[in-house]
Amino acid sequence: MAKYPLRVLALVYLLFLLVLPVGLVVWRTFEKGLQPIADVLTSENFTHAFAVTLSVALWAVLANTVFGVGAALLLVRHRFPGRRLLGALIDLPLAVSPVVVGLALILVYGKFAPVGGWLERHGFQIIFSLPGMVLATIFVSLPLVVRAIVPVLEEMGDEQEQAAHTLGANRWQTFLRITVPGIRAALGYGVVLCLARSLGEYGAVAVVSGRLVGQTQTATLFVEERYQNYDQTAAFTTASALALIAIVILLITKLLRPKEND
Repeated sequence: MAKYPLRVLALVYLLFLLVLPVGLVVWRTFEKGLQPIADVLTSENFTHAFAVTLSVALWAVLANTVFGVGAALLLVRHRFPGRRLLGALIDLPLAVSPVVVGLALILVYGKFAPVGGWLERHGFQIIFSLPGMVLATIFVSLPLVVRAIVPVLEEMGDEQEQAAHTLGANRWQTFLRITVPGIRAALGYGVVLCLARSLGEYGAVAVVSGRLVGQTQTATLFVEERYQNYDQTAAFTTASALALIAIVILLITKLLRPKEND
């Protein structure tokens, strides 16, 4: 009999925490009709903010995909001193505030930091530019691909890979023909999660970007800037667009989720 009260509690919790706030944003988006929405979607600042967001997200996903596959193989297929420490470091972004991440990047790559100053003297700016935003996004989404692949690799074992080596396959052939097909669903799931996290990142990017309108402004920063300047139509339209993207990504993750994780 306890299952019915628990269901009601869960539904009420989600109603007030998720459905009502998101529903209110969508309602405020369409309350003045479609023309203001069209004006926002075709405005230069909106399109530039989304272009920056997509650029940052794609670079972050690419870097974390390559690192994630390599790190997962290293953690599962090899035993070495410091293995647990490496796993803990990979999970560190889940515990550290994104704002702290942004501040740490400024301390390392800022204009007055030794590393950042040397890079800027050689014509490569990190902070208040796209590279710094990409680094911040990579950091906050770092564990997602790794943690999606590791359980699948552990369940697969390495018997098939060893058999392929015995039959004369080299490491690259074994990886492409044995490992990749085995982790394909988990890899896709991790990549989609990483993309969702990258598209919605705010805290770390807000610190390292400088929030320069028309230059280093992402979609999430655009929402804040428009709302603070009393342009609620632009803020709500952009927020609704981000929510729609999140829903689509959620549906994709449901399709790509490995069966063993259900």
